[in-house]
Amino acid sequence: MAPVNKVHHVYTITRVAEMLGEDVDWLSDIVDEMDQEDGLIWVYGPGDEELMAFTDYGIETLQGLIEIHKANPDLLRRSTKPE
Repeated sequence: MAPVNKVHHVYTITRVAEMLGEDVDWLSDIVDEMDQEDGLIWVYGPGDEELMAFTDYGIETLQGLIEIHKANPDLLRRSTKPE
């Protein structure tokens, strides 16, 4: 028997930013550190419009990353610094 996908809902990055009281652009930068295993899902719409979404686990993972980046704001600057 094939495994059953247990994700029954996701939240868009805009909704998560509202829920957490964070800036959506800042969250978008932090999300670069996440993968599908971390609860990040890409939703595609007409014309291949991309929309970032998160499972409940993804929101928990993101909250951990937020704590890390708030404790050390230079992490993001170093990871996005042009070479």
